[in-house]
Amino acid sequence: MPRTANLPQHFWRTLLNSAPQNEQAAVPVFDVPKIKNPLWYAYHIFLKYFSFFLFGFGSVLLSIIAIPVMKLFWPKKEAFQKKAHAFVSFLFKFFVTVLRVTGGVKMSVNDIRKLRSLKGGVLVANHPSLLDVVFLISMISNADAIVNSKLAGKNILHFIINNLYISNSLEYEALIERCSDTIKNGNVLIIFPEGTRTKTTGQNPYKKGAARIALAAGCPIYPVFIGGNDKRGLRKGDSMLMYNTASIYDYRFYLKEPILADEFKNEPGPAAAKHLTQKIHDALCYENNLSFLYGLNPLNPLVKSSIK
Repeated sequence: MPRTANLPQHFWRTLLNSAPQNEQAAVPVFDVPKIKNPLWYAYHIFLKYFSFFLFGFGSVLLSIIAIPVMKLFWPKKEAFQKKAHAFVSFLFKFFVTVLRVTGGVKMSVNDIRKLRSLKGGVLVANHPSLLDVVFLISMISNADAIVNSKLAGKNILHFIINNLYISNSLEYEALIERCSDTIKNGNVLIIFPEGTRTKTTGQNPYKKGAARIALAAGCPIYPVFIGGNDKRGLRKGDSMLMYNTASIYDYRFYLKEPILADEFKNEPGPAAAKHLTQKIHDALCYENNLSFLYGLNPLNPLVKSSIK
């Protein structure tokens, strides 16, 4: 259970008295205690480097061997992508298992069976770390995702991404069409409404892309809040030599009740997207999920994330 039960009332008052949406908190959301065991800390830094090497090596093998071979066995695009998505999910599951066995991370899910059985919808989640999409795909064999176009450029990942996932560099109409098609094929489209990893001082403004896609596809939205402790070292801009100073990375996934896009289908497009994004925000914002987080910094007012 999160270590929040014994916190004094003034702590919660500090957290809930959020600053205006356009302001930035001056201190991190999570506390950063001093390193108590330098050897333990050094081991986990080494483990980070090892995991990055393992992931990169696996990506090379997937690009030059697995995907070309799978294309030969399943030349039709829909059949190939179905098999390839499941295979990538299996590989990510193996990667996560290695991290867990070696003591790099721990994880829990409130309803793993329900998460694995999701079909034909948009999965939205907050984005505290670099590994979020890896964990989610490892648990959802029919997962699809919108990927940053920089990753789909001229590097070892471009072959995987261009064959299996959706680049955010597509024109708006083409992007909506691709997303609607993959959802209609029964896939679960993973989107992080913040657009990038969460800042150390609070969440980023929520964008309306997930809502627009769900409205266009007429599909449900599955909110997943990623809680646990500080993901120091895996956040945006963090150094490879950084790690959580208090404990191993703790990932706690909370699948919430679906949000139905049809509730807003009779509203004008812009209004529907705004109201649906507000529902997504309410399901994923920190201030509504404090009980799923621990190691919080009592000096941070937990700035409410706004909506673009």
